[in-house]
Amino acid sequence: MTAFLIILPFILIYTIFVVWAERKVAGFVQDRLGPVEVGYKGLLQTIADLLKLIQKEDLVPKAGIRIIFLSAPVVIVAAILSGFSTIPLSPNCIGSSTEVGAFYLISIISLDVIGYIMAGWGSNNKYSTLGAMRAVAQIISYEVPLTLIILAMLMIGQTLDLQELSFQQSYLYTGQSYLFGLKSLNINISDMGGVLSWNIIRFPFAIIGFVVFFIASLAEANRGPFDIAEAESEIIAGFHTEYSGFRWSMIMLGEYAILLLMALLGTILFFGGWNTPFPNIGDIRLAEWTTGDIKGISGLLWGMFWLFSKAIIWILVSLWVRWTYPRLRIDQLMYFCWKVLTPLSILFVLLAGVWRLMMI
Repeated sequence: MTAFLIILPFILIYTIFVVWAERKVAGFVQDRLGPVEVGYKGLLQTIADLLKLIQKEDLVPKAGIRIIFLSAPVVIVAAILSGFSTIPLSPNCIGSSTEVGAFYLISIISLDVIGYIMAGWGSNNKYSTLGAMRAVAQIISYEVPLTLIILAMLMIGQTLDLQELSFQQSYLYTGQSYLFGLKSLNINISDMGGVLSWNIIRFPFAIIGFVVFFIASLAEANRGPFDIAEAESEIIAGFHTEYSGFRWSMIMLGEYAILLLMALLGTILFFGGWNTPFPNIGDIRLAEWTTGDIKGISGLLWGMFWLFSKAIIWILVSLWVRWTYPRLRIDQLMYFCWKVLTPLSILFVLLAGVWRLMMI
């Protein structure tokens, strides 16, 4: 609950600025300026657009199923926002520590597909219904490699608790941990912390899992080049064709929120979560100095700073990918999931299992 209350206002502020950032990144990639008129360098453009959306009439299709149509955006946003309740923001963020946190997160965010089906079906529009079917097919398909990668990382950590997984990548971890997972190197990094104890470094094959997770997370969040569910050139605007005003903005809020959620989850799985990138080197205790008191306010502030800094970098890379690569066709999208990412994720699970056996 503590994490949820902290992160909810952050998501609203984050969405305003990430929309502005996406327009700026798109402008940079396409050699144009992006928003420049409203506010300093266009900073208030998103706020102006939000005010415009709020003033628009909340339309409901005459032939649509009203209760389903109106409820769909709420279901989508509620399912996605509920996932943030398990994200550990800092070493002293007790409220997010739960023994089945990863299982709950995977389960709850999967419910957003119900909202997509409700949006398409409730619109009573064949294009919206087809768009919903495409969106659901894409999300369910890419959840397979995404879940397998999460499973493999949980096997490595031997826990479903995301807070425990973060502690394992910290200098606070009391167990044995070796560089690249190799005891033969005789380099115990348990007390060093920093980037050396992150899973992307500790586990020799973690780069495979990271690449698969990153690509699958883009598809899960309907981000380019996997935004085919909203491809206007093919199927108008997909499942939210009939939405306008505030409810349309809620659906967009859900998409940007799940992008942040995937960035935070990926940061916890591969890049140490709330842990500092600076290691302890002998008497120079960089990790301790940039972690603060794990039971005090300094630990909370340092933890949130590092976690969100890594997540923001992740999001900026996602924006760059969207405006660099062309959108996939539906057949390419499905082929890439089932013939490329899924075999790679299965291979990664096997490698994680073998590595765990070697560590026993």
